[in-house]
Amino acid sequence: MAKVTANDLIKHFNLEILAGEEGIHRPITMSDISRPGIEMAGFFTYYPARRIQILGRTEVSFFQQLKSKEKKERMDKLCTYDTPGIILSRGLVTPPELLESANENGVPVLRSDITTTRLIGQITTFLEARLSKTTAVHGVLVDIYGIGVLLTGASGVGKSETALDLVRRGHRLVADDSVEIRQQGDSLMGSPPELIKHLLEIRGLGIIDVMTLFGAGAVRPFKKISISIHLELWDEKKAYDRLGIEEASISILDTDIPKYTIPVRPGRNLAVLVEVAAMNFRLKRMGINAAQEFSERLTDVIEEGDREDF
Repeated sequence: MAKVTANDLIKHFNLEILAGEEGIHRPITMSDISRPGIEMAGFFTYYPARRIQILGRTEVSFFQQLKSKEKKERMDKLCTYDTPGIILSRGLVTPPELLESANENGVPVLRSDITTTRLIGQITTFLEARLSKTTAVHGVLVDIYGIGVLLTGASGVGKSETALDLVRRGHRLVADDSVEIRQQGDSLMGSPPELIKHLLEIRGLGIIDVMTLFGAGAVRPFKKISISIHLELWDEKKAYDRLGIEEASISILDTDIPKYTIPVRPGRNLAVLVEVAAMNFRLKRMGINAAQEFSERLTDVIEEGDREDF
């Protein structure tokens, strides 16, 4: 997991530092944001101190109605050792009690001109992207009819050549050789490393720039990964699935996605097979499962034959 601090928020959102500058390098470990309204009223039993605290117009207005002793007490409890930062929205005037407590405890107090709701949404999105689990997978990621297809397999099996053929057929390349995968909720988002963005390595040709050759519409900066297709050299001794009734899956960052295995041998058009696999996956999501329907028809035929024999 990447390290994120209040200093990163300052740089990314152009926030103003008001107090507690010594604490801007405290680690932020959670993407959840808290608006401490009930804490302003004095209830700190379940105070989520490890979250970024956002003070909007409602919280500051309520705070101004408190007695002087209550103001200092509430701000002392708000600025704990674990609090990674407190941000005021709408360019609000900062209560002096907050500045005093923040400096005493080294809690950075920041300010933004953005409205409270917008600020919470932007910071949450930023933190979720930076704090989510990540991994890298050797493979190719292609967008086929809106389906993110992760191609895996041993080096030289034909992943990049298949991706090139798919791009020629109008689909879009996301990443070749290495796919950086980030967990976003229950989904996996794949993107290319910055160094090899838009590039394909084709043995015998070398490195080619897909965007330069085929245009901006041939590439994507990121894509949700929906299925994985593993390419492997044909093994005569192995029994490959011929119906597709039982689906295998692969687990990446604790998320399971469907996995298909396509054997590779001369004469097989891998690009067409991968394209069809993506289209068939789309049909399944729409409730159309050809393998299941065939199995049901076969069962009906067998049962009808048994009744006739009887």
